[in-house]
Amino acid sequence: MLRIEKYIERILKNAIEKAFPNKELKPIEITIATNEKFGDFQSNFAMMNSKIIGGNPRKIAEDLVNNIPENDIIEKLEIAGPGFINIFLKNSYVSEYVRKMTTEKYQFTELNTDGDIIIDYSSPNIAKRMHIGHLRSTIIGDSVKRLCNFLGYHTVADNHIGDWGTQFGKLIVGYHKWLDKDAYQKNPIEELERVYVEFTKESEKNPELEDIAREELKKLQDGDEENYKLWQEFIKVSLEEYNKLYERMDVHFDTYYGESFYHPIMPKVIDELVEKGLAVEDQGAKVVFFDEKENLHPCIVQKKDGAFLYSTSDIATIKFRKENYNVNKIIYLTDERQQDHFKQFFKITEMLGWDIEKVHIWFGIMRFADGVFSTRKGNVIRLEQLLDEGKKKALEIIEEKNSSLSDEEKDNIAEVVGIGAIKYADLSQNRQSPIIFEWDKILSFEGNTAPYLQYSYARIQSILRKAEELGKALDENKEIQIIDKNERPLSTYLTLFPTMALKAGEAYKPNLLTDYLFELAKKFNTFYNSCPILNQEDNILYSRLLLIDRVAKTLKEGLNLLGIKTVNRM
Repeated sequence: MLRIEKYIERILKNAIEKAFPNKELKPIEITIATNEKFGDFQSNFAMMNSKIIGGNPRKIAEDLVNNIPENDIIEKLEIAGPGFINIFLKNSYVSEYVRKMTTEKYQFTELNTDGDIIIDYSSPNIAKRMHIGHLRSTIIGDSVKRLCNFLGYHTVADNHIGDWGTQFGKLIVGYHKWLDKDAYQKNPIEELERVYVEFTKESEKNPELEDIAREELKKLQDGDEENYKLWQEFIKVSLEEYNKLYERMDVHFDTYYGESFYHPIMPKVIDELVEKGLAVEDQGAKVVFFDEKENLHPCIVQKKDGAFLYSTSDIATIKFRKENYNVNKIIYLTDERQQDHFKQFFKITEMLGWDIEKVHIWFGIMRFADGVFSTRKGNVIRLEQLLDEGKKKALEIIEEKNSSLSDEEKDNIAEVVGIGAIKYADLSQNRQSPIIFEWDKILSFEGNTAPYLQYSYARIQSILRKAEELGKALDENKEIQIIDKNERPLSTYLTLFPTMALKAGEAYKPNLLTDYLFELAKKFNTFYNSCPILNQEDNILYSRLLLIDRVAKTLKEGLNLLGIKTVNRM
């Protein structure tokens, strides 16, 4: 099942070939009408091609319209202004398209979906609890993955965990000096984090601790058995903690290749950079210099003591993926502060001749009004704490509005609604905008929020249940009839779902989808308040049941693309 625009495009293309044969024309573009009085869709083909065809755009539009035969899709065409073509769809076609929605798979034939899209997101540092600063990468990345899958791509979700580096020398020292074994048994990652903070405090008084930490790190890097076992344990307990949170958020990864995984590849990367004359020695370090026009700072790929850097690791990552996947593109999600880093190592891979499409999706930082989060400062809100608070607030509202539900059902609904509210509050923002963290805002249940959409879905399920109790169960063999003036805008807007999912996926902007879903829910509620369903004649009743069923399923599918679940009652 294609988007409606593609079916309209076919009709217009045939007419263009008749009206303007043997012309090298710009491709036709079909856009959603900005106002209902201008039709359902529009095209500015005439203005785009007036110079090529020669003549007045309005006359070109008239010639095109005159060559469009009677068909099952278009009710009428109007020429507006200097040559816009306004396209009005037949009610019968809209009805049939809506009826097929959610029962047939959408096809996006214009996309090149060959190969793997590797999406690199979340990426917490081992031995540190996840806090709300990790929320954006995790849920935006998950939504991008879901959107890519919906569009027909094969995705590989990779959690590039921070499992290598200087912090492990410090952790090993702290583990031996200050570990509380009982606390470690109870909550290992919390105790490791406390030990890390303790090291930071003590090393300010006793700088020699930094030298000891470097020695322990060197032992780890050289394969010391005791340090290696401790390092593996730190990773194990950390991932166990992270996976509990990922499970709650319905976030799933295919691979967990951390920095350590790429460590054996890094010497080969340095060798290749040196052999190709890209990395040169500068004050003992190996550095890549860029052409002035690139406006990039030199990139150190190996320190003078032989240590590698993030840039080396990231180049090695691309080398591994190039050699082990059929790469369509690689997508990275990080905050805005890393833009220069990505420009640097992306350019280095181009200089190496590695022809791979790479996309850095950056987002604004979430911060408090008075500054960013910092584990060392101890001013972070734990991700688990945020999820618990969302659930708690949802439960309070459920108790107030629907106390007759069982405790188990209340608990399940509160979990789904609370976490949905948190995710949606973030995903509904332009990802490039910074977010000031405010409890009330992120846990709001009113207006353009997940609970509003989830409630609209649950309301439809309630209507469908009542219809079934009356012996009027949803019948897929019935027709959708567009009769009332409020049925038309809801039906036509519903058909735009695959288009808006495509726009959100191509731009890597989930907020484009949240805007659509919010508007769809508003149109449904307008329809619901104006068009009775259960007390109508059978032909209208069954028609409206089918229509609202498609609305519900589209809301559910759209929310799923955001990683948000629905419930059948609230």
